[in-house]
Amino acid sequence: MKKFWVVMLVVAGILLWASLAGALEEELYPGERELLEAAKQEGIVVSYDTGPTWANWAGVFKKFTQRYDIEIVYNDLGSGATVVRLEKEKNRPNADTAYYFMPFGAAAKEKGVTEGFKPVNFDKIPEILKDPEGHWFSIHKGTVVFAINKKLSKKVPEGWKDLLEPDFKKSIVYLDPRTTGIGYAIVLATAHALGGSVDNLMPGIEYLAELQKRGNIRLIEKTTEYDKFVKGEIPVWITYDFNAYRAKYIGGLGDDVAIVIPKEGTITAPYAISLVKGAPHPQAARLWLNFVMSELGQLTFAEGFVRPILDDVKMPEDVAQKFLPATEYKKAMDIDWVKAQKVQGEAAKLWGKYVLGEE
Repeated sequence: MKKFWVVMLVVAGILLWASLAGALEEELYPGERELLEAAKQEGIVVSYDTGPTWANWAGVFKKFTQRYDIEIVYNDLGSGATVVRLEKEKNRPNADTAYYFMPFGAAAKEKGVTEGFKPVNFDKIPEILKDPEGHWFSIHKGTVVFAINKKLSKKVPEGWKDLLEPDFKKSIVYLDPRTTGIGYAIVLATAHALGGSVDNLMPGIEYLAELQKRGNIRLIEKTTEYDKFVKGEIPVWITYDFNAYRAKYIGGLGDDVAIVIPKEGTITAPYAISLVKGAPHPQAARLWLNFVMSELGQLTFAEGFVRPILDDVKMPEDVAQKFLPATEYKKAMDIDWVKAQKVQGEAAKLWGKYVLGEE
């Protein structure tokens, strides 16, 4: 009888460990089980600005909760509003992690609302795309591309200069760079592709002014054009690649969409995440951030047509073949977005003056 109870205690211990460790058959990284045990005591992660319809966060949430049985609570504030919210809650934080367009990670650090944390694969993130102490680090990125509805456009442009041709009269739509991140990214992309830089935006401004002068701009929008593109109202859309892939593979346009990385070059636009200083659920937050940066988390972004920050993620063939070839992405460069953010106000004024004729 004594032997029976010893066996039962051993079995109970094993079952308890399996419960605490989420019954993980294999660790994604060394120490995952131990971290999960601590995270289970907290039971929840509060994740700011990870709206489920953006960047395949819904897919990432699903795999995280399936693996760990830990609840994710989220909101969808916008990058700037997220930093403001974190600052207001500085003395009593509600959030565990915060996600934003990369430059806002640097702004959050300056406000003193982040904590340094280096997740798994931190060393694989390019230096320009992370804070050296881990106060923010990029997790995925978009690339400025052309999305062409071939039913509406007679030609498929190969580069920026092609868009100046008469064939694209009243065909091109992009977002206002004074109010949107992608709009500003387009200014930077054209500047870098046509001989400028963050320190010299005029080549891009002058190019966009010329597009306007020639009458090739159909509309400059203030909010996302995705629905209009899918409905067949936009011949040429300058946007991020993940929006174009979404229109092609999810929006139902299929082969009617051509996705082009301009031959003269373009830029990437990274998105970052941070551990919040004084997070109420710090171990669950670390488990969440490690999952996002694990190969499984990174692959889940790719399944939603969002390019992972890790270049060595091994995608299944059915996922990989939906992206443009890696050789095409060599035309896209990473830039110093922290520096770029500091001149955005100047860029907005230049664009308004030269493109719209504002004083």
